[in-house]
Amino acid sequence: MTVRIVIADDEDLIRTGLRIILDAEPDLSVVGEAADGAAVVPVVRRERPDVVLMDVRMPAVDGIQATRQLVALESPPKVLVVTTFENDDYVYDALRAGAAGFLLKRARPEDLAGAVRTVAGGESLLFPAAIRTLAATRPRTAVPGIDRLTGREGDVLRLMTRGMSNGEIAAELVVSAETVKTHVGNVLTKLGARDRTQAVIAAYESGFVSPG
Repeated sequence: MTVRIVIADDEDLIRTGLRIILDAEPDLSVVGEAADGAAVVPVVRRERPDVVLMDVRMPAVDGIQATRQLVALESPPKVLVVTTFENDDYVYDALRAGAAGFLLKRARPEDLAGAVRTVAGGESLLFPAAIRTLAATRPRTAVPGIDRLTGREGDVLRLMTRGMSNGEIAAELVVSAETVKTHVGNVLTKLGARDRTQAVIAAYESGFVSPG
């Protein structure tokens, strides 16, 4: 199946470059563009993409607000933030708003295509070191549900913050991948998290895991 993509960036050159890279892949297709966050939702409603590549710094409506609007839709696309600087508070806020991950604009074409496929497939694109660095600058805050995690669910969440896949967590804890999948689902439900990225952020913000 072809992954349908919308690109949101206020720079014409960036949008053109991303389109050329992605349209060169047989399973990826750019179906729309937006030059500002305010234009993203109408394009998404019309084109119904699987993934939105979202710049966070745009002049009228930034990528954070646009992400919040997109994830509130009845059938929201996955949002992949494309940014110049990884240690950017805008990136962290976009992840908190519901973005599935982020990628640097200087990434290699094959990494960009791979990232789109990853989030389109329902996975989060985690960069543990970058998220840890961003979380270290934020004050701790209460996260409802964090105290309801079982001991094993807590173990799974700690390993999630290290960017481990279900298979890697299963090997670490010497349990089946299906058991880990169940624990991950329970963690997301108890934390009210949309995906692994939001669960990891909740772990840091609550102090459950120290970013240090």
